[in-house]
Amino acid sequence: MQPEPENVTQLLAALRDGNSGARTRLIEMVYPELRRIALRHMQRERPGHTLQATALVNEAWLRLNRQDKDWKNRAHFFAVAAQVMRQILVDYARQHRAARRGGGVAAEMLDECRQAGTLPSDKILALDEALSRLAEWGPRQSRVVELRFFGGLSEEETGEVLEISARTVKRDWKLARAWLYAQIGK
Repeated sequence: MQPEPENVTQLLAALRDGNSGARTRLIEMVYPELRRIALRHMQRERPGHTLQATALVNEAWLRLNRQDKDWKNRAHFFAVAAQVMRQILVDYARQHRAARRGGGVAAEMLDECRQAGTLPSDKILALDEALSRLAEWGPRQSRVVELRFFGGLSEEETGEVLEISARTVKRDWKLARAWLYAQIGK
């Protein structure tokens, strides 16, 4: 069950205004959704991965608390949280990289952002590097992939965060998948 957008948005505003009690209420409200995002990330990881979803959520929460709390609304908060989780996983993968570097990411991994499967650390690194190159070519398309694939946001939520229509999100998603496949699928 996702938290009510208005309540999260109100708590984010209260936190930004210095209400210390809002932090506790906010974590209670968003923790289940953060955990769902983390579990989705961990399902894509290789079997036996040593980082657990709870640790990913906790580390993300710590990093989020160190940032400026200028979140506009619920969608923006979860978009930032997804970006932070992605960075944690990339940092973790870099630390635990195998001696042999793996090849591309299967194109079907990007076909459905909610698809369960395994994605080894070396493939997360390959995807991260490809997304960095995509960001140079098409920054908005890169953000769409990040929000949809890593954040699990819907087309509508992604459009809200990026202030574009859901139709544009859908078009960017298709374009980005094709571009990434051409880059990684070699």
